Amino acid sequence: ARDLIRIDGLRVDCVVGVYPHEREAPQPLEVHVELSLDTTRAGTSQRLRRTIDYAVVASQIAFLLQHARFHLLETAAHALLRFLLAPPSLGEDRARVAAATERLVKPLALGGNGVPSLEVARDAAGVRLEREDKPWGTVDVVFAMRELGIYRLNVAPGASIPLHVHRVMSEAEMTLGEGLRLNGRPVAAGIVHRWPHGAAHRWENPTDRWQSILCIDAPAFIPDDEAEVTGSPAEVAPEPPFLPPPPAVT
Repeated sequence: ARDLIRIDGLRVDCVVGVYPHEREAPQPLEVHVELSLDTTRAGTSQRLRRTIDYAVVASQIAFLLQHARFHLLETAAHALLRFLLAPPSLGEDRARVAAATERLVKPLALGGNGVPSLEVARDAAGVRLEREDKPWGTVDVVFAMRELGIYRLNVAPGASIPLHVHRVMSEAEMTLGEGLRLNGRPVAAGIVHRWPHGAAHRWENPTDRWQSILCIDAPAFIPDDEAEVTGSPAEVAPEPPFLPPPPAVT
């Protein structure tokens, strides 16, 4: 038996479309997601890591839509599904999603004369991520085409991604776990940074477990554009959170 976790009516302002006016300004996109998994262990243990944290998933979906700038709903839908159906990264502790259905709605696309949408459904068995070895860990290629690449950077225990800059690619990154240090400072899970061209940054994993970062590059990753540098990292403030942080448990 499969259980269902649904997120309905998630509203994200993003760039999605092929027409000039759609490339110039964000427009609202409504996201409806249905995730199929076995919640038996979560139900008997009351442990969040045995299921899917819908607040975390909502923030990750919003991050991908806001920063990837898709041309087609079809591209957005398939990129999101590949991420949702991928096995947990080396730095994540969560249940595996067995299947997912996703409906994307563009409420303003037809000027009030109808509401277009796209619905796509897939099983996890059809998702295989290419994995690349790096001196500091591994990279999972979630989705890649010439204009866009979505990656999970898995930083090994005690390893670091050296101080580096990009001069061609635009890059946005979201931490997927607790324990990473960015430019020498601790950074919590779910924090997003968008890196301007030439902004030097480095990641460190001082913990004894793998830690992961969700990364969007546009265009797709260019090896020669990741140039190691010396000196001090750039001071770049994190993006405002898509969802307010949960209240402290007392």
